[in-house]
Amino acid sequence: MSDAAEATRPIKLYYWPTPNGHKITIMLEECGLPYEIHFVNLGKKEQFSPEFEKISPNQKIPAIVDPNGPLGEGAPEPRGELAVFESGAILQYLGRKTKQFYPLKEPQQTRVEQWLHWQMGGLGPFVGQAWHFIDDAPEEIEYAIERYEEESERLIGVMNKHLKGRDFLADDYSIADIACWPWVRSARNLGISFKEYAEVGRWFAAIEARPAVQRAMAIKKPQEAQ
Repeated sequence: MSDAAEATRPIKLYYWPTPNGHKITIMLEECGLPYEIHFVNLGKKEQFSPEFEKISPNQKIPAIVDPNGPLGEGAPEPRGELAVFESGAILQYLGRKTKQFYPLKEPQQTRVEQWLHWQMGGLGPFVGQAWHFIDDAPEEIEYAIERYEEESERLIGVMNKHLKGRDFLADDYSIADIACWPWVRSARNLGISFKEYAEVGRWFAAIEARPAVQRAMAIKKPQEAQ
């Protein structure tokens, strides 16, 4: 296989349309990387298959397999298949690979990483747990719903205050914004109003208008899973 053909082999994305899944389709579209989607139906618990566990030891989506990834010392040569799990790690990997949306110098890199970790450790888990206790819990637990909704709103407030006078979380559009945007979208569906958090609303609309984001969000589940 020629170097050119090898370089265009698509990344395999193991995906379901959740906020964490959306992060990676957005990043791949923004970077212009060729990719192919392998749907992992969470409703059918396909994430627990032995085959998927080999790619994602935590048995969560998303995960990728880059057929042209760097392996070993002296990267980017030699190259071979590289599997990456955890959405934040995937964003960082793709940012390093393409040198896009992830500054490689300080202090800009740390500014991006702190908001990426903020999403991974705070916004995503709390919004996700709010939705779990609203939609999936076998019985309604008012305390849990209130706790996770209130903390989700507090985090949106943190973001709103930080965005005053800024276009994006780390000044330039980055993987931090890509990580947070799908979870803010999910938080809005909890009833958090952008009228109250106008800076977040402005930021959200600017990202929503990006063509790559629109392409990523247009990806639908397989027909049989609709």
